[in-house]
Amino acid sequence: DEEFNELCFEFGLELDEITSEKDIISKEKGEEKAKGASDIVLYKIDVPANRYDLLCLEGLVRGLQVFKERINLPRYEKIIPAQGEGQRLIITEETVQVRPHAVAAVLRNITFTKERYDSFIDLQEKLHQNICRRRALVAIGTHDLDTISGPFTFTAKAPSEIKFKPLNQSQEYTASQIMDLYRTDSHLRHYLHLIENKPLYPVIYDSNGVVLSMPPIINGDHTKISVNTRNVFIECTGTDITKAKIVLDIIVSMFSEYCEKPFSVEAAEVVYPNGKTHIYPELAYRKEKVKPELINKKVGISETPSSLAKLLTRMCLKSHVIGNGNNIEIEIPPTRADIIHACDIVEDAAIAYGYNNIQMTIPKTYTIANQLPLNKLTELLRLDLAAAGFTEALTFALCSQEDIADKLGMDISATKAVRIANPKTAEFQVARTTLLPGLLKTIAANRKMPLPLKLFEVSDIVVKDPDTDVGARNYRHFCAVYYNKSPGFEIIHGLLDRVMQLLEVPPNEENGYTIKATEGSAFFPGRCAEIFAKGQSVGKLGVLHPDVITKFELTMPCSALEINIEPFV
Repeated sequence: DEEFNELCFEFGLELDEITSEKDIISKEKGEEKAKGASDIVLYKIDVPANRYDLLCLEGLVRGLQVFKERINLPRYEKIIPAQGEGQRLIITEETVQVRPHAVAAVLRNITFTKERYDSFIDLQEKLHQNICRRRALVAIGTHDLDTISGPFTFTAKAPSEIKFKPLNQSQEYTASQIMDLYRTDSHLRHYLHLIENKPLYPVIYDSNGVVLSMPPIINGDHTKISVNTRNVFIECTGTDITKAKIVLDIIVSMFSEYCEKPFSVEAAEVVYPNGKTHIYPELAYRKEKVKPELINKKVGISETPSSLAKLLTRMCLKSHVIGNGNNIEIEIPPTRADIIHACDIVEDAAIAYGYNNIQMTIPKTYTIANQLPLNKLTELLRLDLAAAGFTEALTFALCSQEDIADKLGMDISATKAVRIANPKTAEFQVARTTLLPGLLKTIAANRKMPLPLKLFEVSDIVVKDPDTDVGARNYRHFCAVYYNKSPGFEIIHGLLDRVMQLLEVPPNEENGYTIKATEGSAFFPGRCAEIFAKGQSVGKLGVLHPDVITKFELTMPCSALEINIEPFV
């Protein structure tokens, strides 16, 4: 176990836990439920999210064996059948609005065992959750080719026109009935929303009208694969063609080692609505050049070019030195979709070299870290406001338009609020322009607490600003609220004086602070004052208007204070 843990670390992975099915069940459901469960040791390994080639045992073992230099990296071969003998997938124009892309391939004369079959199904599920984004971008379908005959048609039809027997079901259903059938299914119900509101549902037929699948929901029972399946037809449909190609490449490269001719894949032809054709899988190899000095400099090592090429070859990136040792040419296999830039190659070189083997050095330049002055002031204020008897609240930076406009008696256009383009809920439509609504909602949620409620918050607000590169600007605000049977204006006023005392701003007009009577839509007439300091208006304090209190579902009077603390830094 220790040795395997060490190997995983050297390869850039983490052995998360050594457990068994019995241990997992006993932890989750108790020892009683775990009786009779398997004692076979299970290794839980954390795999980086972009290493799709390590998501199954085949890919992981292959990668580790190449890393340990026990085997050479296999070369994946695409076999293009003779004219008219290969499989064809025809895409009709009806799919454009639902799921416009499809790719396909065939694993010919494959030999499954129970373990290999389980791993094959498991890899599809892991890819669905990962790169396929829960089938939203790509859905994988695998079929027993001997039960169907091409060419295949990928089209879209009205739900009432689609009728077939879904996987592991005993009777035929229409597409609408299938959606109702799986609405309570713990696994499939999460994917129904992807197509249920569309007028047409995607579907794949063979030349005899047999339904292969209704992506991204369910395959047909007729084409179900099993341990005895010899020829597998794989189709990936989706909304993202790049991801679909990667998914197909990963599946065929991982399991082609079990074909009669190992690491060979039979290509399929995809015909697009415009008549153009493309052969899949691409299984494309590409070459990149990286200078050895770049790798050495970025990692902090001084290896020879040939040594670096050997390190990269161990990471499944076949490399050799070209020219006079000025460049390393790296061949990126189709399994390594995560290699996009030179920095990805440098990272693999660092992993192969071993992070623990890199000599620690003191940087040639040094800097002394310091807290941002604004953050330092914020922290100091928080401590003293808590000492003054107020409780700190931390509220959401996003809120509804109502919170910052209607409920405070303002028009939304006057707030300069930054809007969220596609808000998921009505609660989070805009970035807050004031801290007051958040504190009032906090009080509303804690009305049962003993009075008085004294809350404060020191956080950022966001307003539109066309002069900045991002079109918005943050300001650090301090807001305090006093909620009791009486308004308590004198307590809020006293808190303002205490804050100014802490900021060393005296109460005078020349170089200190003053307050002047004003009106505010959120405040009671005649009970509102504007605060001036450093020659500018920094905020307001006063007794809140009864309408504002009612709109926030409160029943007692309330005083509030809000100032911008940035001028005091």
